[in-house]
Amino acid sequence: MKQNEEILSEFETIENSSKKIPKKLPVLPVRDVVLFPYMIFPLLIGRTSTLKAVSEGVSKDKYIFVTSQKNSKVEEPSFDDVYEYGTIARIVQVLRLPNNLLKVLVEGLFQGKIKKRYKNDEYLEAEIQVIKFDSFDSKNKTLNAHIRYATELFREYVKNEPGLPADILTAFDNIEDHTQKLFFAAANTRAEIPDKQRLLEATTMVDQYFQLGALLKTEIEMQSMEQEIGTKVNEQIHKTQRRYFIQEQIRILQNELGGDEEEPSSELAQIKEMIEKAEMPQHAKDKAMEEFERLKKTPTMSPEFSVNRNYLELLAQIPWKKTTIDNLDVNHVKNILDEDHFDLEKPKERILEFIAILNLAGKLKRQILCFVGPPGVGKTSLAKSIARALGRNFVRFSLGGVRDEAEIRGHRRTYIGAMPGKIIQSMKKGGTINPVILLDEIDKMSMDFRGDPSAALLEVLDPEQNANFNDHYLEVDYDLSSVMFITTANVKYDIPLPLLDRMEIIELTSYLDPEKLQIAKKHILPKIIEEYGLTDFKIDFTDEAILKIIREYTREAGVRNLEREISSVLRKLSKEIVEDYFLNLTNKNLINNLATKNKESLVTGVLKDNQDFKRKVKRKKYKVTPETIEQYLKSPKFKEKSNKLDDKIGVVNGLAWTSVGGDIMPIEVTIMPGSEKLTLTGKLGDVMKESAVAALSFIRSNTSSLSLKEEFNKKSEIHIHVPEGAIPKDGPSAGITMGIAIISAVSGKAVRGDVAMTGEITLRGDILAIGGLKEKLLAAKRAGMKDVIVPKDNMPDILDISDEVKSGLNIHFVEHLSQALSIAFKDYNLTNNIIKIKKTQK
Repeated sequence: MKQNEEILSEFETIENSSKKIPKKLPVLPVRDVVLFPYMIFPLLIGRTSTLKAVSEGVSKDKYIFVTSQKNSKVEEPSFDDVYEYGTIARIVQVLRLPNNLLKVLVEGLFQGKIKKRYKNDEYLEAEIQVIKFDSFDSKNKTLNAHIRYATELFREYVKNEPGLPADILTAFDNIEDHTQKLFFAAANTRAEIPDKQRLLEATTMVDQYFQLGALLKTEIEMQSMEQEIGTKVNEQIHKTQRRYFIQEQIRILQNELGGDEEEPSSELAQIKEMIEKAEMPQHAKDKAMEEFERLKKTPTMSPEFSVNRNYLELLAQIPWKKTTIDNLDVNHVKNILDEDHFDLEKPKERILEFIAILNLAGKLKRQILCFVGPPGVGKTSLAKSIARALGRNFVRFSLGGVRDEAEIRGHRRTYIGAMPGKIIQSMKKGGTINPVILLDEIDKMSMDFRGDPSAALLEVLDPEQNANFNDHYLEVDYDLSSVMFITTANVKYDIPLPLLDRMEIIELTSYLDPEKLQIAKKHILPKIIEEYGLTDFKIDFTDEAILKIIREYTREAGVRNLEREISSVLRKLSKEIVEDYFLNLTNKNLINNLATKNKESLVTGVLKDNQDFKRKVKRKKYKVTPETIEQYLKSPKFKEKSNKLDDKIGVVNGLAWTSVGGDIMPIEVTIMPGSEKLTLTGKLGDVMKESAVAALSFIRSNTSSLSLKEEFNKKSEIHIHVPEGAIPKDGPSAGITMGIAIISAVSGKAVRGDVAMTGEITLRGDILAIGGLKEKLLAAKRAGMKDVIVPKDNMPDILDISDEVKSGLNIHFVEHLSQALSIAFKDYNLTNNIIKIKKTQK
C-alpha cells in the first residue's frame, strides 16, 4: 500500500511535455469493458502495475494504450492475457480517491495494435501501431448499405432496451462522422467483450459495420427471447395469483356457510376418497383426518401443502388390511423349494416346519430367519423361493453400508425432504401386510454420529414389539407382525449380539464339488441355454467338463464364478454356431429379412422359415468336453502343484476358513543364528500372533518331553511365515499348525505333506475347538490330503457333515499337541516324563 501511495504522489509533479503520440506506450489492461475511439470513459485503478502504467502515461503526453483482458479474473495480466487490438487513449483527468485508488478519465482517440512487446517488470509496455482508415466514400454502395442496415438495427435495439436513456437516439442522429457513429452504437449495447472486440480488430469500415450489424442482430434476438420469457413468467404469476385469490374467496365463503359444502378442490376430494378406501385402523384414520383438515386450510402455494399432501398419500397407499392367502400345502412348498435349489436341506426343513405349524395353529408369531454363509451359496435366491412357495409378495433391500438410523425409522416431517424409512417403503412396495421382506447383508451395517441402524432394527425384528412399529415419518403405529422377515449375512460374528439374539441362525455352508455339479446341470445350464437362445440345439455338457471348470477355473464356496465360466463357454459355442451355419448360408437376404422385418432373433427366424436347416440343426450335436473347456477358457487358473504333498522340514499344512470357503494355509518355520526373538510375517492379526507365542511357550517349557534340544532358541531367531503375505489372516485355529512346524524346524524331522491340521493351542498344549470344520475338511479333500487332525471337541460337528465330505479322509481327533506328533511325523519318539500321552481317537 505504501508503494501505491508513492506512485500516486507522482501525478502532482508530472507535466505534459509533448503533443506528439509516442510509438512506445504503457499498456493499461481493463476488465469487463471495451474502450472505443471517440468514447470518454472513467476507469477505477487500484492494481500496482496499472497505477505505474497510468503514471508513465501521464509522463508521455498523457497517452496510454487501453486494451481488454481476455479473462477478468486474472489479477496480474501479461501480454498473453490481453487482446492484441485496443484503443490509444488520452488521459483527461486523474482523481485521487480514498483507499489508494485512482479514478482516471480517458478519451479514446484511435484504434491501435500491439506491434512489439517490451520487457518491463513494473507494468506492460509495447510499441503501438496506429490504425487509421480512409475517409468515408459516399459512392461506396456496399458501405452505404451496411451503414443503413446497422442504423435501422440500432434504432430497433434502443426502442426495446429499457436501460438506455430516452435521448440516446437524438445523440446518435446528431453525429455526422460515420466512424464515430459506429463506435457510439457499439458502446451503447450490452454485447459480450469478444463481440465488441471484433469491431476493433476489423481492418476496413465495411468490415466494422458488418460486425456491428451482426452484433446488433444478435442483441435484438436476445431482447426478443427475454421479452417472451418475461411474458410467460408474468402470465404464470398472474394465473397463480388469480387462483390463490379465488381459493381464498371460496374458503371464506365455506367458513361463512359452516363448512358443510362439498370439497371444491378435486385434488382434496381425491385424497379424502383415498383415505376412506384405505381401511385404516381407527387411530391411523383419526390422524389422517386431522392432517386432512389442516391441509384444507393450507394455501396451495405454501410449501406445507405439498408436505401434508405427500404424507396423506403415503398413509392411504401403504397396506393396512390387504393380504395374500398363504399356500399351506406342504408338498407344494417342498416341490417349489426343490425346484429352485439343490440340497440346502436344513433351511428347507425349517420352512416346512413353519408351514406345518401354520396348518395346525392357524397363526404363529414369526421367528426371524437369518441365512448365514459365504457369497454365492443361494441365500437371497432361497428367500425368493420361500416367497414364491408361500404365494406371498417379495421385497428386498440391502443394509450394506447403511449407517443412518433414519434409513430404518424414517425422518421426522419437520425436515426438508423427509421420507419414510426402508421398512415402510418396503411395505408400500409389497402392497400387502404379509409380504416376505429380505434384509440383505445385515452384517454390513455400520454406525456414525447419525445413529446406529442396528439398534433401530431391534424393534423391527422382535416379534413381541413389531406389532406397534413406529416410523418417525408416519407418526402412527404400524403392524409388522404378519410380515415374514428373512435376513442374510456372510459372517455371523459381525452381527451385533442383541440383533443376533432375535434371529434364528441357519448356516448355509460351502457346496461340495458333487453338489456344484448337480446345481450346474439342473439350474445353471438350463437357465443360460434358454437365455442365449440355444434351446433348439443339442448341447451335451459332460460331467467331466463341468468338474474341470469347478476344480481348475473356480475356487469359491458358492456357484457365481461357476455360472460366469459356463456362460463364457456357451458364448463361445454360440459364436461357433453362428459362424458355422449362418455366415455361410447362400440365401443371405433371408437372414436379413428375418432379423429386421419379423423383429425376431436370427436363430429363431431361420429355424422357423427354413425346415431343411432346422433338420440339420437337430441332427448336429455339440459336445463340451474337458478338452473343449481348455480350448475356450485357456489355461486353468487353479492348477494344483504336485510338490505340495512332499514331506518338508518346518512346513506344515494348516486349514483356514475364509468368506468364500475353506483353504489350505501352509505355515513355514525356520531357525537361524541371531538374537533370541520370534519374527512373524504374512500380515497376521493379533489373535494369530498370540497363538504363535503360545505355541512357542509350550514347546520351550516342554523340550525334554518333546525330545528337543534344551534352550534351542538361545542365540537363535525363529521366523514363522504364512505365505501370500498380502492377504490378511487372523484367528486362533492355526495354533496346532504353528506348534508342529516349530517342532519340525527344531528337531529337523520332516512333516508329512499329506497331513493337514487345525486347532487352537493353549499354554498347556491342549487343543481347543474351532469353527468352519466342513469348509476346512472340504479344502483338505480338494488338496489331496489323506489325514486331517482336528480338535476332539469338534466331534459333534462331524455328525452334521455329509459322508461325501468325509470319504477319503482319515480324521483324527486330538486333545493335546503330543497326540498329533505320531500322525504328523512318520517317526517321532517322545520321552514320557511330563506330558501324559493320550491315545489318539480316530
